[in-house]
Amino acid sequence: MASSSSSLVVVGPLNLTQQNGYKVWEDPSFIKWRKRDSHVTLHCHDSLEGSLRYWYQRNKVDFLVSQSAVWNDDAVQGSLDCAAFWVKDLPFVKSLSGYWKFFIADRPSNVPTNFYESEFHDSEWKNLPVPSNWQLHGFDVPIYTNVVYPFPLDPPFVPSENPTGCYRTYFQIPKEWEGRRILLHFEAVDSAFCAWINGNPVGYRSYTVEHDITYLLGIDDKIFKAMQAREKACYEIDNKLDSQDSRLPAEFEITEFCHPCGSDVKNVLAVQVYRWSDGSYLEDQDQWRLSGIHRDVLLMAKPEVEVKLDRLKETSKDNLLTDYSIEATLFDSGSWYTSDGNPDLLSSNVADIKLQSSSTPAPILGFHGYLLTGKLKSPKLWSAEKPYLYTLVVVLKDRSGRVVDSESCPVGFRQVSKAHKQLLVNGHAVVIRGVNRHEHHPQVGKANIESCMIKDLVLMKQNNINAVRNSHYPQHPRWYELCDLFGMYMIDEANIETHGFDYSKHLKHPTLEPIWASAMLDRVIGMVERDKNHACIISWSLGNESGFGTNHYALAGWIRGRDSSRVLHYEGGGSRTPCTDIVCPMYMRVWDMVKIANDPTEIRPLILCEYSHAMGNSNGNLHIYWEAIDNTFGLQGGFIWDWVDQALVKVYEDGTKHWAYGGEFGDVPNDLNFCLNGLTFPDRTPHPVLHGVTIRVSVYIISHASSICLFVSEVKYLYQPIKVALNEGKLEIKNTHFFQTTEGLEFSWYISANGYNLGSGILDLASIKPQNSYAVDWKSGPWYSLWASSSEEELFLTLTVKLLDSTRWVEAGHIISSAQVQLPARRNILVHAIATSAGNLVAETQGDTIIVKKQDFWDLTLNTKTGLVESWKVKGVHILKKGILPCFWRAPIDNDKGGEGASYLSRWKAAGMDCLHFIAESCSVQSITENSVRILVVFLGVTKGAEGSLSNQDKSKVLYTTEVTYTIFASGDVIIECEVKPNPDLPPLPRVGIVLNVEKSLDLVTWYGRGPFECYPDRKAAAQVAVYEHNVSELHVPYIVPGESSGRADVRWATFRNKNGFGIYASKYGISPPMQMSASYYSTSELERATHNEELIEGDSIEVHLDHKHMGLGGDDSWSPCVHNSYLIPPVSHSFSVRLCPVTPDTSGYDIYKSQLQNS
Repeated sequence: MASSSSSLVVVGPLNLTQQNGYKVWEDPSFIKWRKRDSHVTLHCHDSLEGSLRYWYQRNKVDFLVSQSAVWNDDAVQGSLDCAAFWVKDLPFVKSLSGYWKFFIADRPSNVPTNFYESEFHDSEWKNLPVPSNWQLHGFDVPIYTNVVYPFPLDPPFVPSENPTGCYRTYFQIPKEWEGRRILLHFEAVDSAFCAWINGNPVGYRSYTVEHDITYLLGIDDKIFKAMQAREKACYEIDNKLDSQDSRLPAEFEITEFCHPCGSDVKNVLAVQVYRWSDGSYLEDQDQWRLSGIHRDVLLMAKPEVEVKLDRLKETSKDNLLTDYSIEATLFDSGSWYTSDGNPDLLSSNVADIKLQSSSTPAPILGFHGYLLTGKLKSPKLWSAEKPYLYTLVVVLKDRSGRVVDSESCPVGFRQVSKAHKQLLVNGHAVVIRGVNRHEHHPQVGKANIESCMIKDLVLMKQNNINAVRNSHYPQHPRWYELCDLFGMYMIDEANIETHGFDYSKHLKHPTLEPIWASAMLDRVIGMVERDKNHACIISWSLGNESGFGTNHYALAGWIRGRDSSRVLHYEGGGSRTPCTDIVCPMYMRVWDMVKIANDPTEIRPLILCEYSHAMGNSNGNLHIYWEAIDNTFGLQGGFIWDWVDQALVKVYEDGTKHWAYGGEFGDVPNDLNFCLNGLTFPDRTPHPVLHGVTIRVSVYIISHASSICLFVSEVKYLYQPIKVALNEGKLEIKNTHFFQTTEGLEFSWYISANGYNLGSGILDLASIKPQNSYAVDWKSGPWYSLWASSSEEELFLTLTVKLLDSTRWVEAGHIISSAQVQLPARRNILVHAIATSAGNLVAETQGDTIIVKKQDFWDLTLNTKTGLVESWKVKGVHILKKGILPCFWRAPIDNDKGGEGASYLSRWKAAGMDCLHFIAESCSVQSITENSVRILVVFLGVTKGAEGSLSNQDKSKVLYTTEVTYTIFASGDVIIECEVKPNPDLPPLPRVGIVLNVEKSLDLVTWYGRGPFECYPDRKAAAQVAVYEHNVSELHVPYIVPGESSGRADVRWATFRNKNGFGIYASKYGISPPMQMSASYYSTSELERATHNEELIEGDSIEVHLDHKHMGLGGDDSWSPCVHNSYLIPPVSHSFSVRLCPVTPDTSGYDIYKSQLQNS
């Protein structure tokens, strides 16, 4: 039943008015006024059949919808269209979304006088779409800040310069709504707002229902009358609706203030929205601070007595039983879509639910209410793997049997419980493979579009993500319905964060202040009461980064008393307080996680609420976390931070657009690009860590036209449900699902030798039960004969697992798991070496240059003064633009910058490593024969500004001494042997390798190594070893803020060719391990200079890096130096060798590489 809420609201002091300085938006005890009690989302219908048809249509969504997701200017209209679509076929709900009249004042005192009156002329006001954030339409500026509040910290006061939006719109009420109560429903408004109808505030409806409430609360009539008088006085003082909490609904009854149903006279709705309020102190989340009516505004018509699907109250119990009857029915909606055409919805009835009152005497005094009870035998259980839903319809009939109200919602049956160090869903310790998600759209900010939500879910499901944390507030109601449908475990989080108080030690924290307790509790209650019927929610969260105080005990106590069917989450106070059922730290290091899991006194499971900070080129070490999670009892997963780069579209004066971050709108304070830490770009294009690549199976060249995704991203790989390992000769395939067998999956294999496919086939396996494995001797597999007949150096077996049938989130053929294992080599492989043969090698010295050539084939020129190769031509075609130099620097990534003075970048700069200049201390010809020339160059790496010869150098400025030996053979091969001796006082090195600039026309890159996507030493678990091919432009990753990128790990060989097939080959050589390789049109200095990807300027050559060692990316967090020790490069001596040689149309990288392999 509905609540009219007047006797349950918190009201302000009687004697404080705006005239004497009182501001309702600065009173933390005044959190709502005349707002109806929180309740589940309503779907007002007039019949049982209509309710069923509504859900039948509403739930017909799948991955195809995501293809219409819109990220450009059309998104504004898209959000308006969705607002209308979400109420389609609901006869008693009307969307008021559309273009409203809008005016913005710089402060509340400057709003137009009486703008809420019906007669007010708004024709000169601008139009603003609702829902929207006004900052994204030219009013005011967006502000991005992480921790620091966007205004001076002086609770509960906010700046007098407080942008205030004034809205007006018009509506009429359908004739068909006559005799029903009219409700005005705001899904969400940021930050606080007041509203008027036809110039009037929402008044009280009669108090006929209020006496029952006072009875229930145990309040005597005298106190109740005093409350009435106080509330009436407040009504006279501040005659408007009021509400806070920018992420939850506010609903008001407006019946008596509207023109009659069917009237031609339009009603006027006026809304005044404050950018800042005392509620803003509880909303200090790491996000863009955007204002306005950013979710839907609805009119709803309900009968005098209504159904809410949760509690019955606010009317006489006797009248309810005498005058009305309630019927509830459960329908198997999962069966609706198994048949073609129009299913018989009513025939899917599986349980009738009856109204019952308690027949036994109550053990304690008070109202115990009535229950709707029924029984469903052997229900199909809901889980993220198998999200089976039913539909519950509750119908209210009057004495004559006429339906006066019908409410409905999807229902999932599942059990959430706790065991020793485990969180259980349906009795199983499911592993949380999660991600954090803000509501964010680059074009419309906090407004929502259904296709974009579905795009998020489709991408998550396709990348094996099974859980989402709503960071850090309740999200749009449709999001929950979609998570129920698609199957996504959820932590629903209260809209509470006070992170900025950590920097203000002189102020008492709100969580310790009783005056803030009611506001905090109201936010928790509103979340739980709205969202409690959603199966996807397995945990409630008390909020984020709000310290820990006595108020949290009140919040936790209320939730535990209200809903014992879920667990409780709260990270604040060290993640192990009594107010959380989960140890839920953020950015905890792996070794500390394992320590807690092994602590016998800790009986709760550990689930990371945030980990693997995805800022720019990041997410290193992810595999180390999952090695621990997969092998340690008590560790149960985590949520990556976070889903999307929160950039906003900014339009330049010339009309061009780019994705902007903090500070680019003139916003102060700001935290620059700290909002860019998603697994996807703002338009949901995946970062490499999430990106799967499409290829044709059984060939090595990538084809983007293919629809089969063979390669899986790092996240998808580490989250994949089918695991494959080769141990002690046994190939083990494990089904880590908890509720699904491997029926419906196809297992395929292919075997490759030195990157080329030897053969492939389908692996015939019996169905593997959940949490079970299948093991087989790898030599008994169908690939064995191919392995036995090969004499190649490296052989890999790759297994892929794909869906045979389409699902809601992907079409048939989708790869859910893929793994590669290296098979033993059949023969011993000796050190790589080339065979030398007689040749007509010519070497001559001309001044400062040495020219080495083979007539009519190639010629190479080296400058003895600089030690650089100045030119290399093959049959007249230039292949090398400039130099071959040692290289120890990379364009800093975000993780290099974290930690202030202790950051890697700060330490590198302090050592002068960022401004390195190479001087050739010596260059000498060591030997010349008819087959080869050997040249030794000694490079000194010094800080820039140091000029002259060694005798003039301050030796303390020599950071690296590198001996480079070139052995040039008549075949055209150049073997480069490097001996690097860094200054031992240097911090860990960014890289150790060589850099060369090849001709810009050599833009086709083929490599044998890991790929096909970007990968680095500490983020390569998913990258499979094969032969790949890309254009240089395709290798580039357009991170919004440029830095080191585009690398490929464990490269054995690579070629760089022009369209005619001429180019250059590079490979590891001798005993050197595989290389880290990158090729880019952008130089390292250019990647370091630019602050946006679109600022990058291409050079006149392709910069190629061939690294012996490359430091890891890190990513445990982005504000401390956190590359794990095994991925750091110590300043010690390093030796490595590289082979270069010409490529012609008659040769291939594979043939050249094979020539250096020696079998025994």
